[in-house]
Amino acid sequence: MELYQGSLDVKAIFGRWLDEESESNYGAYIPFVGTIRAEDNIEALSFDIYEPVLQTWFNSWVKKAESKGAKVKMAHAIGDVPVHTSSYLSAVFSPKRRVALELIDEFVEDFKANAPIWKYDVIDGNRIYAEDRSTPMEGSGLLS
Repeated sequence: MELYQGSLDVKAIFGRWLDEESESNYGAYIPFVGTIRAEDNIEALSFDIYEPVLQTWFNSWVKKAESKGAKVKMAHAIGDVPVHTSSYLSAVFSPKRRVALELIDEFVEDFKANAPIWKYDVIDGNRIYAEDRSTPMEGSGLLS
């Protein structure tokens, strides 16, 4: 798991991952790139991440992928990410295409639902909490 301040350099990160796995004999490399869309008058999204919980979440996926002979990698942005740039990159490397296709789908969907990442819309330079696009965590918050 890799965390970066601001937008991700997708080509550099994925290129390095390809280099790291060049001798692995995996038959399928499937990336997923998340890009900030221009919508609702935002100029950027901004991200806060609770890193210890995210690392625990990611480690469980590393084990799940290993049990299928695959490898999962992920990078995410912290802070402001302007529209039309990337905040999220993940990839599955697997001996078999079907395993990679299924794992990347499960990984991205679980990430969206359960990763401890809080999102903010950036409008006119102000961060506005985007509750509908943030991950609720059981037991967190003032009234828990």
